[in-house]
Amino acid sequence: MGEGDPIIRPLGDWVHRQATGHGERRALTFEGETWTYADFADRIDRLARGLDRHLGLGPGDRIAYLGHNHPDLVTLVFAAARLSLIVVPMNWRLAPPELEAILLDAEPDALIAEEAFADQIESFPANARPSHLVALDFSRQGWFPFDDLLSPRDSPAVASGDKPAGGASGASPLLIVYTSGTTGLAKGAVLTQDAVCWNAANSVDMHDLTGEDRILTALPLFHVGGLNIQTLPGLAVGAEVLLEARFDPVAVLRIIAEAKPTQTVLVPAMMKALIDHSGFEDAELSSLRQIATGSSLVPSALIQAFHDRGIPVTQVYGTTETAPIAVYQRAVDAIRTMGSAGKVGKHGEMRVVDDDGRISEPGVPGEIQIRGPQVMTGYWRNPSATDEAFCEGWFRTGDVGRLDAEGNLFVEARKDDLIKSGSERIYPAEIEDLLRAVDGVDEVIVVGRADSVWGEVPVAFVQTAANAEWDADQLLKHLDGRIARFKWPKEVRFVEALPRSALGKVLRYRLRAEFDQD
Repeated sequence: MGEGDPIIRPLGDWVHRQATGHGERRALTFEGETWTYADFADRIDRLARGLDRHLGLGPGDRIAYLGHNHPDLVTLVFAAARLSLIVVPMNWRLAPPELEAILLDAEPDALIAEEAFADQIESFPANARPSHLVALDFSRQGWFPFDDLLSPRDSPAVASGDKPAGGASGASPLLIVYTSGTTGLAKGAVLTQDAVCWNAANSVDMHDLTGEDRILTALPLFHVGGLNIQTLPGLAVGAEVLLEARFDPVAVLRIIAEAKPTQTVLVPAMMKALIDHSGFEDAELSSLRQIATGSSLVPSALIQAFHDRGIPVTQVYGTTETAPIAVYQRAVDAIRTMGSAGKVGKHGEMRVVDDDGRISEPGVPGEIQIRGPQVMTGYWRNPSATDEAFCEGWFRTGDVGRLDAEGNLFVEARKDDLIKSGSERIYPAEIEDLLRAVDGVDEVIVVGRADSVWGEVPVAFVQTAANAEWDADQLLKHLDGRIARFKWPKEVRFVEALPRSALGKVLRYRLRAEFDQD
């Protein structure tokens, strides 16, 4: 690694390299407790030995995590990198059937969970429960105590020069991050250690990250946005991460004023919550040298509110499958190019193509496609979906955008019917299938409606049988316990007939057009 080179390899050595030269520097702060880089490196070593000795995990084994943001999830990622394990971060907002489906697909060998989710996990059928259940913050019969994984102190650490059999390499899968497909079925994007390294290199370029930065992480770490945009890259360069278990606008404003972070990632819903808080106008925000945002189309009013406070808002574009940093603004361009997602990252390629695969001219919309070392290797155990996702090595995002003459990307729409609500992705097919199963419902179509808080929210258009009598609340009760609450339609509109083409296909654009007439 050359001087100033942000790509530190192997990934499992990021914290240890910082500990060697800057062991006293703060690495991570959580709920009033701080770990230096020396402390953090020791904790990673002890967890790696515990996973090896107590659970017998080795290269290629999967270990899932279900819980809120916690330092031990970050510790787990680095310990896994040193052992060539694969981490499966799970979205705690999902409904039990959705979590069960992920466990059945990933087949993790171990699951680390917070107490809040223990009853849920124990209710799953035996084939969905990993052989090792690890209790993060509680004690219960049948669960292995997480603290016991940290107990071994009497032997050398698992180091990059002394790898276990099949040892860690850049090509080793590190993360399986689940995202929904167009059918609503969960798909696990496989990100290698190299992919996360190259993503970190893009982050360093985007944010001008250095060891002097203090990063506030309130975005969920089960998203690549929370884990990979600033948190892991910050630790690669020796910055301090201020980790919050969950986002709370009051707490975030207080932390910014007191702890004085220099960087943070906020999705539009978070930005809106801060702006709407009564203390925003008088809040002390001067320590922030930029705010990164993305995940969905960002209303210009949200960006302008922070620009008015002298804080550049930089947009990043990407997907779970791109780790996610593929396109981004830099702070020096944030005001001049407001509304764009910036230019293609330093490490990677982007193109915009028409339906025939031809490169679109500047100003002409087309599908955004990404190629580069940070892109996933494919979907876990889903070769058909992987084949569909790539075209001659280019990842097909399914999003529509256009480039200006300078190469700045403007994201305009979704090629498919994906709804991005806050930091979450919602696929209409998943909701439609559940509501179509209700007696008396002939057809259901769900489309996204613009929303000032969430960016988009789902709205259901329901065609019922002639003698069926339903109201919205009764209908939505059929989703209870089947899918996460954030996926529920925010409005139900009953219609006598849905608009269709001559071939009988429902014309979704006609339904979206109704919102313009409201």
